[in-house]
Amino acid sequence: MTDYCSLVEDETARVARLAAAPADTPVPACPGWVLGDLITHLGTMHRWVTHMVSTRNQDRLWSREVPNGLDEGAHGDAAWLAEGSAEMVRTLRATDPATPLWTWGPGGTAGWWARRMAFELVVHRVDAEQALGVEPEVAAEVAADGVEELLGNLPGARWVSRRLAELGLEGATFHLHATDLPGEWTFTQGPEGAVTWERGHAKGDAAVRAPARDLLLLMYGRRSCDGLEVFGDRALLERWLSAGGL
Repeated sequence: MTDYCSLVEDETARVARLAAAPADTPVPACPGWVLGDLITHLGTMHRWVTHMVSTRNQDRLWSREVPNGLDEGAHGDAAWLAEGSAEMVRTLRATDPATPLWTWGPGGTAGWWARRMAFELVVHRVDAEQALGVEPEVAAEVAADGVEELLGNLPGARWVSRRLAELGLEGATFHLHATDLPGEWTFTQGPEGAVTWERGHAKGDAAVRAPARDLLLLMYGRRSCDGLEVFGDRALLERWLSAGGL
């Protein structure tokens, strides 16, 4: 089982090193953002989660409602990011993962937040690397877990469900097949943007075979289908991907 707190520590260190680049570097994966915005977003999320876990929060609470310690309009830096991440990790490690908490996705526990923050960092670390011209690497086991984390959270991501509902793809089925470790997933578009999924081999309207890293980045909209093995209706898959990322 993945130690998500350790993954948070590792990914925070990687992002902090990238934060040495100019803060005004555009981040193409996050339109309108520069690197300073990405760092600020991550550090704000960490302080938000620390607050929710430490207070055993049971009600919906968004990150903008928790002070991040920065002046209005200011960007966080590497030290500020590391400080907030370390406090979040200390709080999560001191808390039983089964502790009930509000979560925006299915789960409702402190452990859900540890996993969510780990992949928030993984994906945004990739964003920063791509912005700086660095080829991102994600361990296959981590990437496969990230695919499942994303699929599992889609039912709670109402902003994604609304986008998917507008596509009119109810009943469309897609299959992902990892080529660098045992891992296959099938997901189906349901009514009102809902998505269901399961592990295992199945036929879909479209399928993709690729290393787990590429499947994760594809699902998050951080790479295209170009260069991957795509079977079936590629156009249908690309329509879904245009709206399906968190």
